[in-house]
Amino acid sequence: MSTAQETSVQESPVQHGTTFDALRTQLQEAATAFADGPDALEGILLGIVDDVDRAVREPLEVFPVCHHSPASAVAMARRLREKQPKVVYLELCEDMAPLLTELRNCRLPVAVQAFASEVDGFPAEWAPLSVVAPITEASAEYQAIAYALDTPGVELVLVDRSSDHVFQWQADDAAARSAGEPADPDTPPTAEPRFAELEEHLLHHGRVRHWSEWWHQYVELPLGDSDHDTYRQVMLLIGSLFRRLAPGDPARVRVDEDRERYMWTRMREHLAASGTDPADCLYVCGAFHAASRVAEFGVHGADTFEISAPSASTWQYGLIPSSHAAIEAQFGLAAGSVSIAATQWAKNLKRTRIRPFRLAGQAGTKKAAKPRKAAPTPAAPEPASDSAADMLSGFLRRPPVLDRLDEAELLGWSVEIVRAARRAGYLASTADAIAVFETSILLAGMRDRAKPTPYDFQDAAITCIEKDTVPGRRDVRRLVEIMMGGDRIGQVGYDALPPLARDVHDRLAPLGLRLQQRGVQRALLDMASRPELEKCSDVLWMLRHLMPQGTARPIMGERRLGERPIQESWDLALGTHQRALIELGYEGVSIEQVLEQRLRRTAYGPQATTATVLQAVEDATLYLRSRRLADELGTRALEILATERSVDGAPEVLRRVRRLLAYYRTGEPVLPAWIESFAKTGYAHYCTLLPTAFTDEDATVRQVAAMLGFLFSMEGLALSLGCDRTQLELAFAQSHPQEPAKVALLWAARVHLGQLSRTELRARCDELLGNPLVVPAYPRYLSGFLHALEPVPQLADFVVEAVSNAFARLPDPVLLPWLPTLITTLRSDGAELAPLLIREAGRIFPGRLAALDTWVPPWLDQPAVAAVLPARGRAAALLTAHPQTCDAVADLLGCGGTWTAPAPARAGAALVTRHPDTAQALEALLAARQR
Repeated sequence: MSTAQETSVQESPVQHGTTFDALRTQLQEAATAFADGPDALEGILLGIVDDVDRAVREPLEVFPVCHHSPASAVAMARRLREKQPKVVYLELCEDMAPLLTELRNCRLPVAVQAFASEVDGFPAEWAPLSVVAPITEASAEYQAIAYALDTPGVELVLVDRSSDHVFQWQADDAAARSAGEPADPDTPPTAEPRFAELEEHLLHHGRVRHWSEWWHQYVELPLGDSDHDTYRQVMLLIGSLFRRLAPGDPARVRVDEDRERYMWTRMREHLAASGTDPADCLYVCGAFHAASRVAEFGVHGADTFEISAPSASTWQYGLIPSSHAAIEAQFGLAAGSVSIAATQWAKNLKRTRIRPFRLAGQAGTKKAAKPRKAAPTPAAPEPASDSAADMLSGFLRRPPVLDRLDEAELLGWSVEIVRAARRAGYLASTADAIAVFETSILLAGMRDRAKPTPYDFQDAAITCIEKDTVPGRRDVRRLVEIMMGGDRIGQVGYDALPPLARDVHDRLAPLGLRLQQRGVQRALLDMASRPELEKCSDVLWMLRHLMPQGTARPIMGERRLGERPIQESWDLALGTHQRALIELGYEGVSIEQVLEQRLRRTAYGPQATTATVLQAVEDATLYLRSRRLADELGTRALEILATERSVDGAPEVLRRVRRLLAYYRTGEPVLPAWIESFAKTGYAHYCTLLPTAFTDEDATVRQVAAMLGFLFSMEGLALSLGCDRTQLELAFAQSHPQEPAKVALLWAARVHLGQLSRTELRARCDELLGNPLVVPAYPRYLSGFLHALEPVPQLADFVVEAVSNAFARLPDPVLLPWLPTLITTLRSDGAELAPLLIREAGRIFPGRLAALDTWVPPWLDQPAVAAVLPARGRAAALLTAHPQTCDAVADLLGCGGTWTAPAPARAGAALVTRHPDTAQALEALLAARQR
């Protein structure tokens, strides 16, 4: 940066002439009379006069403005028609210049935006970077832009620091603060008043609530009809006052002064390159910067400010819709102040009959009426003179002009607010309109105003109409803001949209909707009768994935792997979320490109996990139908899986890899190589982590169950690819869980592996229920069995049995506290577990209420059957009644004789006697079929 930063702020001496001598004397006397310590106050007041004197003597005319001020806009339009400058220097980021011509394709208010999603040279947490400069019709900046762009031979030059330098200086300031840079030693502590004290004083004595109301009453209205010299000197006075009373933060002062050095350096460079006479130029900037005190002030500055090179960040530029509310939030204004300013702008134009400048073809603006008489030829601009007239002394001595009451306007406001209140649900009447009218006049009189301002009217309406409650969505304050102009929202035209946004509008054109319109629109897509709408469906699903919630919301229809849509219904709000669509265009030229970039960024990001990369694989297949990208991201998922040392994402990994495997098996002739490697690597990976996960307190039961689900469901594929089942057996041999839920999960897994029979598992559960010391922990075992349905779904009947036994045998002090855990488990895993349990319970339990009294659970009926089956029991009686079965079996086994022969010759009966288990199993099967 420049060495001028390291020098102390110095005020160049002003050649005191006769222009402001009277004002200096007057302020000096006032400081002596009203201040306890006149030295500080006198220095501020005389310094302000010096700043004004210095600015008005500058050969290049400095035009101070207040952003989004109708008084500044009127003064700008008047001055441009009088002076007709050849070059307009504007305080706006210099890299935004190419976008200004696109303003004619937009409806104001809009904002010029610089956006960088990928940063280089700045902290990564700052991304994305964004600089926004809103523009309204009631702003001096727009008047200067419209004049320069539509007037032949006029050049518009943006001179403020670029968007990249905005963040460069922020980074430098952050580095200085983190390094503990001390305050400027040449700036000792001072007892001078600051702006906060002045603001408090002005608000108190002006009897206003906030700064926007004070500015409207004491600056906007008086300057709305003033001449150019008066306006300019008053705004310079205000800018110098704000500057001298600003908080004494050295970093803030350094940034403000560097901005001024930057702008004057750019202007001197342009003047030297073009050879333009400074008298033919106009410099438009904020009043704060117009009263600059830096040594490089002016076109004849001695030093040159060194401007650093831009960083390697890639910046994108575009126009985005703005609104009055957004402008108020950005500039710290009161709610509704910008809408009131827009109303005041229209009044100023009507009162002063000044023709404003508007860009040719500007959307949403009224065409200027042709003057009845020929406009007089503007006089040639007078050369700059050091003896400019002192307009400040008269302005400051003049008492405030009391505008006469406009009864028609106030009456119209009163009637309109009552009408709006009735529509909003208030019980307002004509009497309320009269009360609002009279109360507005009363409040204005109490505040020393002859004419009620919109803020007085707002207070009166709240007092007279709003009672204890607000019946609708809007209170009276909001109704007044809407009535005064409301929150106007701009719109960027089709021609000014980035290529991506135009491409989206073109591809959605078959829907026949007005996509630029704000609000929600319903789109019906019948792909069966109109196959061309399937491409619109693809765009909508990608927009739903990329855009904020509510931009594209599916009402009917879904997109799954391997399925093709038939009919869909959507709610679209592209016009409402136009800014998000424009910012999406900064990332690429098509939504497919942006989606691919985001999927890659997710997969290769530092926070990427196996589950998130598999989700990216699924999205690439689902939305882009790109096998190339899916294979690339799948390989990335395989790399991350091999390096993970935790099982946090195991449930999500299992769910997604199952879905992808099912899709490839049904839709592809051969499985992709990456998913085969994923199954093989995952099998070995989870076998290695299984013993640790069973004993790790941080690993939940659901995560361990997901690991087992992966191992059991991928076992066939993994073994076919060369894996060894011994790995799994060794992992189970090394697993020794202590938590009851994981113990139950291990038992269920061993049943699946054949290491534990169902009879043994049932016996262990009965043993747990029979042990009074273990009964309080039994619900935790049941939670493990519930999670076991993920890897071992064939145990659903046993889980139903275990839960039923728990409800039958557990005491209430144990059962009731467990019920919330059971419910939460079923809710969290309901999509996978609840259907299995419900289906199995429906098969086991009786379907009618009357049969419930005589119903015996099958797990209770089996021991009774075994007890009544001796060598010749019920099964033998059953076979005696049907001898053909035993005769046929005996013949197959090579035994002679018939069932009806004498007892010694009954081979079938002999078989039943020697092998009763067969008869018992047959009877149990028949009994189950009868139930």
